[in-house]
Amino acid sequence: MADFDQSLDRFLAVLGVQRTGSKDTDDAYRRDISRFISYLRDCRIEDWEEVGRDTVSDYITRLRSGEFSEKPLSNASYARSLSALKSFWRYLNLHEGVKNNPVQLFKGAKSRRHLPDYLTFEQMDTLLNSFDLSTPAGIRDRCILETMYACGLRVSECAGLRKMDVRIRDGWLSVIGKESKERLVPFYPRCGKLLDLYLREARPEFMKGRPEHGILFVSQKGTPITARAIQMICEKASVNAGISRHVHPHMIRHSFATHLLDNGADLRIVQELLGHENLSTTQIYTHVTQDRLQKVVEQAHPHGRRSPRK
Repeated sequence: MADFDQSLDRFLAVLGVQRTGSKDTDDAYRRDISRFISYLRDCRIEDWEEVGRDTVSDYITRLRSGEFSEKPLSNASYARSLSALKSFWRYLNLHEGVKNNPVQLFKGAKSRRHLPDYLTFEQMDTLLNSFDLSTPAGIRDRCILETMYACGLRVSECAGLRKMDVRIRDGWLSVIGKESKERLVPFYPRCGKLLDLYLREARPEFMKGRPEHGILFVSQKGTPITARAIQMICEKASVNAGISRHVHPHMIRHSFATHLLDNGADLRIVQELLGHENLSTTQIYTHVTQDRLQKVVEQAHPHGRRSPRK
């Protein structure tokens, strides 16, 4: 008789040591596998070797129908749940001597990949021009968003920038991205002028009488800016700019990539600037431009909205 809960705890401990996922991923795995364990107990199954393909198939059918939740599972949620079970069973086979693998032949449903949400160039320009540069806070907020747009930064990368990472004279930023990988990203002259203005006039105001920590962007109390604070700056700026959409920091990164490709930038250059490990991740932005072109043709072409004659 197997102790299902102890097996799950040991599996999550291995994940923690291997650092194969984030805490959110670990929490999702615990929820997904705990739900499956509860189902096994309802079926009076007491050992991993007793779990067969029919058991898994019945569980998946009920899972997708919404029997275990308030509504049917989306393709993405189902794929995540199945992935969790597959990872867990690989662990059972490798580390706990379980011989069967009833989940290996099940396939996740294909989910349509959502296109990145972005701002048009005009919307982005309106957003950036909505700040009051007569105040230190206005200078800082504009500089944060301008830097994110100029360099395609993730919000965590922007919040983590240090003063020493900025080379205004050379027009470059040194960015520490995912998995602590460093990349150099150029910025255009207007961004350089704003960074210089921020460092000369705004940041010293916030840092008066406070110990230096080296982080580039700071709060009005002189502490390092947080990702949440940058998100709030985006939301407030979109309201002030009259943009009737929820603007979040990653939308600015999406806009950076989309606008570069729209203006003829090479896909591999954009990949390098974004810090994507795989080109396939960057290729989603080519679908954005293709999707928009198709919509333009459908709306503007004389035959775009007409049904063909039979």
